[in-house]
Amino acid sequence: MNLVSHSIDVDVPIGAAYGCWSRFESFPHFMSGVRKVETLGGGRSRWTTELGGVTREFEARITDERPGERIAWESVDGDLYHSGAVTFAAIDAGGTRVTVDIAWEPDGLIEKAAGVLGLDDLQIAVDVERFKLHVEADSGASLAYTP
Repeated sequence: MNLVSHSIDVDVPIGAAYGCWSRFESFPHFMSGVRKVETLGGGRSRWTTELGGVTREFEARITDERPGERIAWESVDGDLYHSGAVTFAAIDAGGTRVTVDIAWEPDGLIEKAAGVLGLDDLQIAVDVERFKLHVEADSGASLAYTP
């Protein structure tokens, strides 16, 4: 099992950071390995990813959601085991610390080698930086979570 964790501070209020992250369909804009996300309803979504030339499809379900605080998920079918959580903590009125924790089970030589070399860790580090740029681009105003 590979475990990856990264935190980043973003210059938007917590509602904007959470709102942006909770719009899964926008992930291809900042997650380099995500090709497509379809929301299925009932806390479920269908994901297509491509990492190192390997395409995977899986369905995931939200296992814990506390708006403005945390989103956790796990895969429920498909060809990839994947789980994780993202937490949001206010730094001040205009800033948020976003922490991404992901666990996944590599399958095949390419994925196992990427894990040993730390490429999965590097990819998440780059992707959270891309999230920061994405969420700050609009200063978060149009991304705020509204229940």
